[in-house]
Amino acid sequence: MSYIIRFIWDDDAEVWIATSDDVPGLVLESGSFDALVERVKYVVPELIKMNGTAPGNYKLSYITEREDQVAVHG
Repeated sequence: MSYIIRFIWDDDAEVWIATSDDVPGLVLESGSFDALVERVKYVVPELIKMNGTAPGNYKLSYITEREDQVAVHG
């Protein structure tokens, strides 16, 4: 089974936020993308277990969103 984890950059708070429709209860944030991925890999198995899913190996698929503005001069 595969779970989709979405990472969205919050420009105002300057943090990455991780959520998932597939993993109820998952809401984490961090200023570091890599640190957030590691936290997700630690927390998701616990949430899966708490949500009553059978033990096993599960695949995590990550989707990221970040918007930037650039200026064109000249």
